Amino acid sequence: MYKYIKRLVDIVFSILFLIILFIPMLIIALCIWAEDKGSPFFMQDRMGKDLKPFKMYKFRSMRSDRKELDGKMTHEQMVTKIGKFLRKTSLDELPQLINVLKGEMSFIGPRPWMLEYYEWMTPTQKRRVSVTPGITGLAQVRGRNGISVHRKIEYDLEYINHFGIKYDFKILVESIIVVLKKQDAEITEKGITEEIKDLKDKRKLKKSTVK
Repeated sequence: MYKYIKRLVDIVFSILFLIILFIPMLIIALCIWAEDKGSPFFMQDRMGKDLKPFKMYKFRSMRSDRKELDGKMTHEQMVTKIGKFLRKTSLDELPQLINVLKGEMSFIGPRPWMLEYYEWMTPTQKRRVSVTPGITGLAQVRGRNGISVHRKIEYDLEYINHFGIKYDFKILVESIIVVLKKQDAEITEKGITEEIKDLKDKRKLKKSTVK
């Protein structure tokens, strides 16, 4: 029953926030365009519920010519000025309200990760996609990108095991505090690569131990 209530809440509040935040989001989009010509939006394939990929929306925080500059500039150098602000304040996540309205995401749930992560997850770890991914989740309020990928997954599974309104409300309140603190909000491409490698190494170690 709660999953239907949760979906209704997602629809109502995503519409409400998109209306309220339309002007601020328009201003952000114009600021991105003014600093670095190109689309103000960034889309990336992420893993959704039941291992169904979808396009996740974000405000673009890196230079539009980053592919041409790959290897010539560091990841940090390719982040625009407005992009640094958006990442630090998590405002780059606002377009995900569209994903929530479409039913691809929820306000609360495990963060949707890139598809490459799942190649090296165990069947137990893949349970994190048994619920709709969220804009914020338990792992985000318990450390965000300041904790290991394995710890993040443990928190995601804890959320699934305690799925309900009390957990969601607690995460929502704690998320507001975390966003205001602006700590460990960003993960670099190098950080993502290291997390995937960590999963890969752990999976290979388990397989060799079983043999």
